[in-house]
Amino acid sequence: MKNFRLALFAMAMVLAANIGANAQNYGEVVKVDPAADAIISSDAVVEKLGDGFQFLEGPIWIHSKGQGYLLFSDIPANVIRKWDPKTGFSVYLEKSGYTGTDFAEAGGQTNNGFGVVILVGSNGITLDRQGRLVYCQHGDRSVVRIEKNGKRTVLASHYEGKRLNSPNDIVVKSDGSIYFTDPPAGLRLGDKDPKKELSFNGVYRLKKGKLTLLANDFARPNGIAFSPDEKYLYVNDTLKKIIKRFDVQRDGTVANGQIITDMNSDTRPGAPDGMKVDQKGNIYCTGPGGFWIMSPEGKHLATVNTKQLPANLNWGDDDAKTLYLTARTGLYRVRLNIPGVRP
Repeated sequence: MKNFRLALFAMAMVLAANIGANAQNYGEVVKVDPAADAIISSDAVVEKLGDGFQFLEGPIWIHSKGQGYLLFSDIPANVIRKWDPKTGFSVYLEKSGYTGTDFAEAGGQTNNGFGVVILVGSNGITLDRQGRLVYCQHGDRSVVRIEKNGKRTVLASHYEGKRLNSPNDIVVKSDGSIYFTDPPAGLRLGDKDPKKELSFNGVYRLKKGKLTLLANDFARPNGIAFSPDEKYLYVNDTLKKIIKRFDVQRDGTVANGQIITDMNSDTRPGAPDGMKVDQKGNIYCTGPGGFWIMSPEGKHLATVNTKQLPANLNWGDDDAKTLYLTARTGLYRVRLNIPGVRP
């Protein structure tokens, strides 16, 4: 009997080893600093959950009774999609970023790795203090909130009488104020588009209906995130391939912007785009090769190279230790050791 149990145990170990060997890993962890050991395992697996979409962005985990689910933007499809661990993929919201009918000139253009797609839909998504969905629209060039009854409320569409470029990514502060970036990614000709009314690409704060310009010295302001204590605001620039850190003032404005990470030395495809932080203040940002992990001071600790370049990322699952990646046409996830900061 003892030998029989040993044989069964050995067989189970072989099966487990074979399953692990056959599980496909869509990423590779490359550590450049020992501090990364506390954040991510060297053998962490980047798992693909689905593929065949058009261009994915803005993941956000939604708590609900039971397991919860993930929402994310499929920009060219002009929808917010839903991934439920039990039921799979479905469409959550139609016409998420463009409510018009003329697609001839609406939306910017990009290549998703398979061809040119038009960026008309929603992009960054977050939750406000009441748990309502707040997101950025490319085609309609606005920031919108979904009310509890499903009605859409436009929160911001103009600055000093001029139409916004195309709000891109977004974060909500603990006092309820909304911070977002506004590059020209949703304009067909970018900065040269005749429909562009503002002469700059800005970072804004929206509080109680008042829109305040915080910074306008970015070429392509994109990812945005607060430190866990909200003393700092991080904003990256896709074109300049940098991350800047600002001191958050008592009135909610920012000051003393300084570059803390420069990705220009890495010439591989990829640039800073979506950006989040964990509860220890470490920064996670898309970049050359996949996504980078940095200390709160911006020091490069590790790169997770991925088969598809991610455009954004966010924390999910009950323990907030799973990082979900929206990567061009696919949705992926990877487990980490430190919980993330999320709405």
